[in-house]
Order: sequence, then C-alpha cells, then structure tokens
Amino acid sequence: MIEQLLQLVILFFVIFDPPMSFAVFFIATKNMSEEERDKIAGLAVLVAATISFVVLILGEKLLVLLNTNIIDFKIAGGIILALLGVKMVLGQSLVDEEKLKNNTGRAIAALIGTPLLTGPAAITSIILSTGEYGTILTGSAIIIVLLIAAIFLYKASTIRKYLGITAIQVVSTILGLIMLAWGVKFIRAGMGF
Repeated sequence: MIEQLLQLVILFFVIFDPPMSFAVFFIATKNMSEEERDKIAGLAVLVAATISFVVLILGEKLLVLLNTNIIDFKIAGGIILALLGVKMVLGQSLVDEEKLKNNTGRAIAALIGTPLLTGPAAITSIILSTGEYGTILTGSAIIIVLLIAAIFLYKASTIRKYLGITAIQVVSTILGLIMLAWGVKFIRAGMGF
C-alpha cells in the first residue's frame, strides 16, 4: 500500500507539476506584496483541491455524464499527458506568462489552480487512478501533492533565491519525461497492450 501511495504521489507530482506552477506564479506575482502573494497561493491551491476532489468523488459518473467510457478516456488522457510531457521536455511553458503579468490576483489564482495544477491531465489521472487504486489512496496522494504545491507557492521567493529558474526548468524537463512515459502507458492500457 505504501508503494502504491508513493507511485501515485510521484504520478500526481509530475502531472500537477508544482515547480512549473511555482515558476509561473513567481513571474506573475513578482511585483506584488507578500500578503497578496499568500492570498493568491491559497486561492490557487483551493481551486486545484476543489476540482481534484469533485473529480475524485464523481469519478466514473463524470464519464457517464460526458457520454464516454474509461477506455476512451485512457487513450484521450494518455494523448494529453504525452503532449504536455513533450512541451515540458522541450522547455515550453504550458501558459503564456506574459499575459499573466497584468491579470488580477483572482485571475492568476484561477489560472494556476486550473489548468496548471489541475488541468485535463490531472483530471484524467484522478479518474483512472481512482478506478485502479481506490478513492482513499488516490485522495491521500492528491492531498500530499497539493501540500507540496502549497509550500512551493507560499515559499516562492525563498525557493527562487536558492534554486533559480534554471534548476526549476531542469526539474520540469525531467518531470516532462516522466509525464510522457505515463501518457504512453495510458494509451497502451486503453488499446489493450
């Protein structure tokens, strides 16, 4: 059970990608006060948590509502994971950071909460993981990763000072490779290989 939880934490860490969210958050909020940053960080994690747990609770009922099935969702989710993984490996941002600079705090929080932390890949992974590992294990992994994401966002200035953007980009590239591999795994599983 601990091994499965660790696998899920790694999967969700890769998919939620707190380092990438941190980089976008730092750029978008660098001219704001610490208090404003903290409010945005809290709201972003709250948005991500709300979406994650709605998907966790609804699970396959969401698929029925969307008139699809788990096999189609595995293949579609695998394609999304693979595409996002390729973008991360190539060092491309998942959002236009220039557009974020002039947005309000709520808009920045919403964009970081979704699609950065909980985008299509996260939603797909939550549904698939709930089916494979159960609600409790999947929910526990989500909580752990969201706590890590919160630490990244709340401590953005400190992390930036010690790591720098280059180190964060290297980590994001490695996470992109892992995400690409998970995407291929989901596509193979959906196709029965």
